[in-house]
Amino acid sequence: MRVAAGEPGESEIYAALLSAIERADTRIYLTMGYFVPDPRTMEALTGAARRGVDVQLALPGVSDFWEPLYAGRSNYQTLLDAGVRIFERHDAMLHAKTAVIDGVWSTVGSTNVDWRSFVHNAEANVIVLGVDFGGQMERLFRLDVEHSIEIDPVRWADRGIAARMKEWFARRWEYLL
Repeated sequence: MRVAAGEPGESEIYAALLSAIERADTRIYLTMGYFVPDPRTMEALTGAARRGVDVQLALPGVSDFWEPLYAGRSNYQTLLDAGVRIFERHDAMLHAKTAVIDGVWSTVGSTNVDWRSFVHNAEANVIVLGVDFGGQMERLFRLDVEHSIEIDPVRWADRGIAARMKEWFARRWEYLL
């Protein structure tokens, strides 16, 4: 176990998370309260899915701040096309910030997968290596998924113009969100 810190402009957790995603063999489960990935994170997640890794995201379906929600959703089509499964939780405010990779590499902390956490904020996460803790994290992930709605790629492609406009607008400000 170790603590990974992030300061404005330099995030140890960003480097550690990307490294773990890029080296994943079987599965990547992320639960994030805010999900506005930068291009490198998108590349890592879609690349993992394309090489056969089971990539699943548990994300909020409701938020206290609409812009990050829609900025994150603007990435869904690319993720879905790569084979990433996305689950949105609509019955509660999802505020967790966790990742578990291959059932052995886990992190919990204050860092979201967004520009604000990786570039602007001071953040701290604990990284734990171990199958016992990883198994507990996977059980918690599955509980979130059980209470979520999976994004269907066909229905997602048919979403309305209002949602698309919100996504387009929010995406223009993603670096600040």
